[in-house]
Amino acid sequence: MDKLFTRQNSVGLFGIDAYMVGIEADISSGLPAFDIVGLPDIAVKESRDRVRAAIKNCGFTFPLGRITVNLSPADVKKEGSLYDLPTLISLLVASKQLAGDFSDFAFIGELSLDGQVRGINGLLAMTILAAKKGVKKFFVPQVNASEAGAVDGIEIYPVHDVPQLLAHLTGKESIKRQPKPNISQTLNEHVPDFCEVKGQYVAKKALEVAAAGGHNILLVGPPGSGKSMLAKRLPSILPQMTFEESIETTKIHSIAGTLSPDTPLIITRPFRSPHHTVSSAGLSGGGAIPRPGEISLAHNGVLFLDELPEFTRAAMEALRAPLEDGQVTISRASGRLTYPCSFMLVAAMNPCPCGYFGHPTKPCSCNANTVSRYLGRISGPMLDRLDLHIEVPPVNYEELSATSKEETSEVIKKRVNTARKIQQDRYKGFGITCNARLTPAMLQEFCAMTPSANMLLENAFNKLGLSARSYDRLLKVARTLADLDNTKLIDAQHIASAIKFRSLDRKYWGQ
Repeated sequence: MDKLFTRQNSVGLFGIDAYMVGIEADISSGLPAFDIVGLPDIAVKESRDRVRAAIKNCGFTFPLGRITVNLSPADVKKEGSLYDLPTLISLLVASKQLAGDFSDFAFIGELSLDGQVRGINGLLAMTILAAKKGVKKFFVPQVNASEAGAVDGIEIYPVHDVPQLLAHLTGKESIKRQPKPNISQTLNEHVPDFCEVKGQYVAKKALEVAAAGGHNILLVGPPGSGKSMLAKRLPSILPQMTFEESIETTKIHSIAGTLSPDTPLIITRPFRSPHHTVSSAGLSGGGAIPRPGEISLAHNGVLFLDELPEFTRAAMEALRAPLEDGQVTISRASGRLTYPCSFMLVAAMNPCPCGYFGHPTKPCSCNANTVSRYLGRISGPMLDRLDLHIEVPPVNYEELSATSKEETSEVIKKRVNTARKIQQDRYKGFGITCNARLTPAMLQEFCAMTPSANMLLENAFNKLGLSARSYDRLLKVARTLADLDNTKLIDAQHIASAIKFRSLDRKYWGQ
């Protein structure tokens, strides 16, 4: 038996970064054997049985002899079942059952035993890399094809099963190219509107400021005051995502396997609300080859932590570095992975375990030590990273029964978009898009104050005992308030409002 060899192109994924993979197949004489090398995991090794069954069940002959399939580069760990399809193509070409030049093609997909091609995770990131590397035609699972279709510069062919693909490769029947996704059809489900919230005007204004500047916010109030109701309506006033933000967000959700087939491109900002029992690994990401956690799934959107003190200390502390850096790095034996996680943190909590500490009508059943221990679960450094601290008082009967119409999210969003446009123009070329991402070095340049504003901030810093981080965040919030007023200089009223929005920690944690 003559020695037969072939090589086909595929794509692998390590974290959020894709890389080209060569599927090399060698068939030589010797005792029948089928080995897959190149640092495969268990799922890749099991590919032998899936490929063998698929070849036979699709009417082809499984080649006899010593078969070696190498996944190059051989020094990178390969995981998952996505190499089934290119392995099958390589074996058919090596055994002369399929002819053709596929050097500028790439194949990817899991196989069922009867030859159907099943979906995979992370296809968008792989398609972007394949286009950059000069791949002309990319054959992908039909169920994932819509997300790959969003990438320019490469032809996407959705494959349902092996016979369909082989008919296309031999010229018998062509597969129709995947069209570009219709963005208007990728809108997410209806987002609740702010007009449904009665009263709570201070909290609504604070959320408007948070949305306009991308700031983190803490809502404190008794049960039933509307904290969760307000937080869930925040996405309705957030500015529209740019195409680059949509692609980056979709990549993360595709890798995590949370992308719906009928939503090829995420164009509304994510809203993630993990339960307080979530682990620190669940928030930051984890696994042998770490997958994105909740903070990365909230990238370019909102992470809502309800009942903040009920989260474990480890989970809360895992947020500290990502809140500052906008990315999270996870180290494992297989390597270091970095996922983006630029998100708005919205946290809500009761003022005490029973929830009625400071309530105007309902008595609190907690003693002072219980309240202190409960509030002490939120560390000082964590509080420092929350730009706005807002009290959400109980709504009275007059507000609930009022028939007047509340301001809609659409009206609020127009003001937010105007403020964001000012910020985007101001920071063009600096790599940031909102005030919350200002670095300490940029504060002096972009946060110019009037003399009265500077004097007020100095007095507040000295009398309230603010930290350097608190000073920076006060200045960023004041910058956003000035942008909402469309003024270049930060005035004393902007500083005063920023201080008011951040004084709640003195009421509860200062005791």
